[in-house]
Amino acid sequence: MQGKRKIKKILVVDDDRIITTLLKKYLEEKGYDVTAMNEASEGLEHAMTRKPDLIILDVMMPIINGFNFCRLIKAEEGSKDIPIILLTSRNKLKDIEIGLEMGAEAYLIKPLNIEELLKTIKVVESAK
Repeated sequence: MQGKRKIKKILVVDDDRIITTLLKKYLEEKGYDVTAMNEASEGLEHAMTRKPDLIILDVMMPIINGFNFCRLIKAEEGSKDIPIILLTSRNKLKDIEIGLEMGAEAYLIKPLNIEELLKTIKVVESAK
């Protein structure tokens, strides 16, 4: 893809409803079109069919964890170019390495710093 990718549609997937609610509210206030989901399987289906411009993804979720979600998205031709920001409380270097190896463009540690998230979205936007 040539030039900058304008990020408009964001998919947030986290099993913590408080986090998805807060992220959805805050990002919508910043002008983004946000879909928030609390089940990884629903988020995966949404990502594959609706092709959001960006996915913000938790790692520690039941059934399909964020690492596997990321790997599955990046393995599909139709969704491999969707940038993913992992947002998780897993802060060990090995976890960060795994996340980036699975194809995530960025890895942010909870508790969330919203300004850091917005800067990361801009970096991802300008990198594509």
